[in-house]
Amino acid sequence: MPGSRRSQRQRAIAELRAQGRYGPELRDVLPGFVGLGLAVAVPVFALVWLYRVLGIEGLVLGVALLAAATTVGLRWHRAVVRRRGGIYTPAEIAVLDDQVLAAAAERILRRDSWHVISMPDQGRPRLYARDRAGRQLDVAFRPDNMAPDDEDAPAGPAPLREAGRPGIDNLIRVVISRGSYSRTDVVWASRQGGVHLVDGRQLQ
Repeated sequence: MPGSRRSQRQRAIAELRAQGRYGPELRDVLPGFVGLGLAVAVPVFALVWLYRVLGIEGLVLGVALLAAATTVGLRWHRAVVRRRGGIYTPAEIAVLDDQVLAAAAERILRRDSWHVISMPDQGRPRLYARDRAGRQLDVAFRPDNMAPDDEDAPAGPAPLREAGRPGIDNLIRVVISRGSYSRTDVVWASRQGGVHLVDGRQLQ
């Protein structure tokens, strides 16, 4: 026995939504309309109030303030959109902490068409990435205030390997730090195969 008209309509809507052919409902778009209305109404009421209190000088002052606020807001919005797209200025990179630096690295990799998965390791940020060519990255982050430990450096000559060459397991390991690496760090990385150190200057 067929269901009621309401249940049939709900099923039809569900099918259309599953196919991506059904638009949003009023409750989905209402917050946006309310926000847009407030964004228009508040400045208008502010300008009217300034005009009533200060006259034409108040109106001119209000327009100038509104123009300045709009300019600042547009610049801020553009900067946010740019960073979300994985584009950072050297000054922005220089002030990122470890967690935000990991998010920035993830956005940069996604910008360059890498598929990225966040895989934190013992509370430290860590990323795994793979591109269309099958290359794999294991991206770790070292605090920029971590002092290098020369005692851990193996003795003997350090054969430098070709840049970009993966390790034995075909995994390219990248260690990122906003600070700098010591010679010991570079020597250690050169012996591992597939380990690449990225310091603050390279990031910027």
